[in-house]
Amino acid sequence: MNESIINTIWMLICAFLVIFMQAGFAMVGTGFTRAKNAGHTMALNMMVPAIAVLGYWICGFAIQTGGKGFFLSGPAYAPIMTLFLYQAVLMNVSATIPTGAMAERWTFKSFVVYGFFISMITYPLYARWVWGGGWLSRLGTNFGLGHGVLDFAGSSVVHMVGGISALAGAIVLGPRMGKYRADGTPMAIPGHHIPMAVVGCLILFFGWFGFNSGSALAAGDLRIGVVAANTLLASIASSFSAMCYMWFLYGKPDLSLSANGLLGGLVAISGPCAFVSPAGAVAIGLVAGILCCASVFFVERKLKVDDPVGAVSVHGVCGTWGMIGLGLFADGTYGAGLNGVAGTVKGLLYGGSSQFVAQVIGALISIISVFIIMYVFFRVLDKITPLRVSEEVEFEGLDQNEVSVTAYPDFSITKTRR
Repeated sequence: MNESIINTIWMLICAFLVIFMQAGFAMVGTGFTRAKNAGHTMALNMMVPAIAVLGYWICGFAIQTGGKGFFLSGPAYAPIMTLFLYQAVLMNVSATIPTGAMAERWTFKSFVVYGFFISMITYPLYARWVWGGGWLSRLGTNFGLGHGVLDFAGSSVVHMVGGISALAGAIVLGPRMGKYRADGTPMAIPGHHIPMAVVGCLILFFGWFGFNSGSALAAGDLRIGVVAANTLLASIASSFSAMCYMWFLYGKPDLSLSANGLLGGLVAISGPCAFVSPAGAVAIGLVAGILCCASVFFVERKLKVDDPVGAVSVHGVCGTWGMIGLGLFADGTYGAGLNGVAGTVKGLLYGGSSQFVAQVIGALISIISVFIIMYVFFRVLDKITPLRVSEEVEFEGLDQNEVSVTAYPDFSITKTRR
């Protein structure tokens, strides 16, 4: 009884930390976008949990856990309610990610439909495959591929799903007005409040320790100490390498990308945090910081995708690296019996080539399945109700036009076309 109480309290505390991450996402998204859209961006971050958690309650949780418990029907057992709460806030993180990539031109009406779709269909489907005993988790027992696809705290289930959905949505929406010249050269559109964005990143940094540590689902699992330490090491290593990368290439460190590098490291270590050594965590973080910066420029300049906050790079690219990093750096000190496979989890560098293959398969399936589902969804939805605001509304700002609020009523925005 005492153990059950302690585990319940632990999961609730971690869930509360993850809930506080919503404030971080709101500040990051708003700070990295323009003042004329600040109210609208805040509204997206305020309302996505209200929409997505309802959808998850209706059927998302049931799909993820095996097709039972729609509307959380049945006896209100505390362990089930606690698990639902924790899984719901993880899902909400995934649903929030596209709000940054699609900011400054997304209609609120289509956003509401999106919130229900990702929480009821896309997220729980992939979560079922990896966390709910689905086919990806059984690659070990069925095909001898390590322990099947592993993802301790959501590099793929949470972050890749959100990042790839963001990519699909940003492609369908198209770039903001003035983002690209006629010859395709990108134009910088600076965010209006970098200090706000940086504070948001630091809030996310704080909440992430609940995000990763809580995924042990038990306070009695002393591996949570390793998880927390690895989370710290990978994130600061990633921020450091992002700073150095920009400093070396452009002559000065870039505060925005140093902050995003911190988040990229947190995303990358979420999946492997319980399976790697501190040295492995630092290695994963160092690579994540460089990947995050390089990806931001690749997405903007080569793919011609306008992502105001770098969500595709932070969550999609670094989430993919996290899955691969687990397959490389898992050191065999944890994971005995996971997914019904005897022995501990070993990555490629420790003789576990089959686990590496499983991780690559999991990442590829996430990229392919989520992109197809969300791209088709956004295309169909755009035919039913426009995803994008009119050119006039985009020029004037979305605050009053979409959510009937002006973030800075005493601040005059010069209406000059870029």
